[in-house]
Amino acid sequence: MQRSPGWLKRILTVGLGLWLAVGCGQAPAETEEQAAHSAALWGSQARARLSAGLDHSLAVRPNGTVWAAGDNTYGQLGDGTTISRSVPGAVPGLSGVVAVATGQHHSLAVRSNGTVWIWGSNSYGQLGDGTSLNRSVPVAVPGLSGVVAVAAGHSHSLALLSDGTVRTWGYNDSGQLGDGTTTLRRAPVAVPGLSGVVAVAAGQYYSLAVRMDGSVWTWGNNAYGQLGDGTTTLRKVPVAVPGLSGVTAVEAGHGHSLAVRSDGTVWAWGHNLYGQLGDGTTVNRTVPVAVPGLSEVAAVAAGHSHSLALLPDGTVWTWGYNTSGQLGDGTTLNRKVPAEVPGLSGVMALAAGQYSSQVVRADGKVWGWGDNSAGQLGTGTTSNRTAPVAVQGLSAGVAVAAGAAHSVAVRSDGTVWAWGDNSAGQLGDGTTGNRTVPGAVPGLSAVTAVAAGVSHALALRSDGTVWTWGYNLYGQLGDGTTLTRTVPGAVPGLSGVVAVAAGAHHSLALRSDGTVWAWGYNASGQLGNGFYSNRTVPGAVPGLSGVVAMEAGDSHSLALRSDGTVWAWGYNSSGQLGDGTTTGRTVPAAVPGLSAVTAVAAGAHHSLALRSDGTVWAWGLNAYGQLGDGTTLTRRVPGAVPGLSGGVAVAAGYGHSLAVRSDNTVWGWGANGSGQLGEGTNSSRTAPVAVPGLSGVAAMAAGDSHSLAVRSDGTVWGWGSNGNGQISDGGPTDSEYTPVLSLLY
Repeated sequence: MQRSPGWLKRILTVGLGLWLAVGCGQAPAETEEQAAHSAALWGSQARARLSAGLDHSLAVRPNGTVWAAGDNTYGQLGDGTTISRSVPGAVPGLSGVVAVATGQHHSLAVRSNGTVWIWGSNSYGQLGDGTSLNRSVPVAVPGLSGVVAVAAGHSHSLALLSDGTVRTWGYNDSGQLGDGTTTLRRAPVAVPGLSGVVAVAAGQYYSLAVRMDGSVWTWGNNAYGQLGDGTTTLRKVPVAVPGLSGVTAVEAGHGHSLAVRSDGTVWAWGHNLYGQLGDGTTVNRTVPVAVPGLSEVAAVAAGHSHSLALLPDGTVWTWGYNTSGQLGDGTTLNRKVPAEVPGLSGVMALAAGQYSSQVVRADGKVWGWGDNSAGQLGTGTTSNRTAPVAVQGLSAGVAVAAGAAHSVAVRSDGTVWAWGDNSAGQLGDGTTGNRTVPGAVPGLSAVTAVAAGVSHALALRSDGTVWTWGYNLYGQLGDGTTLTRTVPGAVPGLSGVVAVAAGAHHSLALRSDGTVWAWGYNASGQLGNGFYSNRTVPGAVPGLSGVVAMEAGDSHSLALRSDGTVWAWGYNSSGQLGDGTTTGRTVPAAVPGLSAVTAVAAGAHHSLALRSDGTVWAWGLNAYGQLGDGTTLTRRVPGAVPGLSGGVAVAAGYGHSLAVRSDNTVWGWGANGSGQLGEGTNSSRTAPVAVPGLSGVAAMAAGDSHSLAVRSDGTVWGWGSNGNGQISDGGPTDSEYTPVLSLLY
């Protein structure tokens, strides 16, 4: 094992001294086996200086202070607020800390005096303070002293005491507290029959302990065999892992477990869907198996479904799930056997978050990679853009569409370009790899309009045919199958189309004769044909004629007729059909009281209409202020958006709304957690605000949490979430695919 820097060694001596002082005046002479376990504890304590939860990270600095970054919804950053941050900040009032641990949404710290301090989510009593109140600042766990190490699962906590016993508290539905019950505990309880423990670890809903004799004991959920006892039987009390000896360290992920033996080999068991056991298969294992090709391993770490190993030469090896780049190899390809993280050396400690990885190098600096959606890598950057930025590499734009996390544009030459999330092939380039820069959709030309659903896309060509690609589980591609397609294909039997629209998982087409055709998901009647069964081919919406425009929300549809009336059908739980009820409709019905409408837009659960006098009317869900009336009260009938006039176009995202005024300025209101309103903040708005610095807008679109605009000069601008590269400005996304420097140290 690589030696620790001097400051680390000095602090670790405190924890080691506490551990050795087991009720006597002086430590006994160590056997060779005990010496190995002493070394393991040093390594465990070193790793405990850095910890990562679902979306937040903690680090202990050399001066004993704790620094935190990432999601803070439950106060898990401990700074007295619930404001998330990508720039690490000190946890006030904590000093002399020697170790930290992170659960899903809660945090723990051990001080040099052996007390445990805890903060964040407390729904299941995981803070151990006898209450269910969340804490945004650290509080001591009452009655707990002499602690040398802590661990945290999803919503349960463990503490290892200097006498070798273990205390647990929090969620216990799977017996993860090891007290023989499934009773939730809001204060620490002893794990009966467990002594001589030198290390603990916590998985999602299970727990592990290493005893002085090198044996491993496990308890809790065992659905994947993660307890390693040869069964998938839940255990409410600790059981030994058979055939495993000489263990010096253990780690636990969502449903898989890792152990390092004194000979430096790594053993793994449990869930293996993504290859996280590293044995070259995706077969679950109910008993430990050796990870081939790894020897002399100094430390391991386990994320949700990925694994890391640290070798004595300071290199890091990773394997398993890689959708967020958590393997650090520059790709998003899963890997079933370990491979070295390129360009990374001098590493002395590891930590794994849910979908991220972090290391401490010998110079004391932290590096991280993988999921950074909440800023948990502490790089000081996030994927959100709170003001419009130019989309790189795209010019001569004439139309745009925004999906959940991907973007599509039509250029003046009739070609289609796409970027962002591509997990279902929705970029149409024949792959499923995300793109952070626009790429041409091969084989498409003479396109006049595009539409985007959650994970599928449509293109309308000048000959009136419709082409579709992407996710197709519900038949939303209209090709008669439910096979996902990564390249465009024509929708058979559909011609004379003049406009297209896409809901979450359904599609609409308007033909030149004024009829609307629909296909795809229909669980809420959003196809308007009087039924609830999905359609894999287009079918006419009965009784609807003279339509000049249409739009699709998550699970509802809107049509504008030539007489200026609006018709709606589909899901109506929030009044998004505008008929004064919350009753869904499987056939179109007129929206009462609306006339002289010139354009419509549909969000996830709200609707917009633009009238000929330039006023905008809104109805449906208003939780984020997306109706723009100054309240967050849901409305089942249309109401005017106050103070907004001169409107010429509208768009609706998942929970936000946009309007273009006659002066070509853009105004936004509603949800703004990702900056999708473009006004420079992350604060939701219940009334329209101007998007500063954006003028000359000719077209716009709204996705789940990002927005796009085409200016009259043909440039495309985006703002809001860039999690999958859907803004394409060359800046950070939700993931880092190779190691980047963190500010945690």
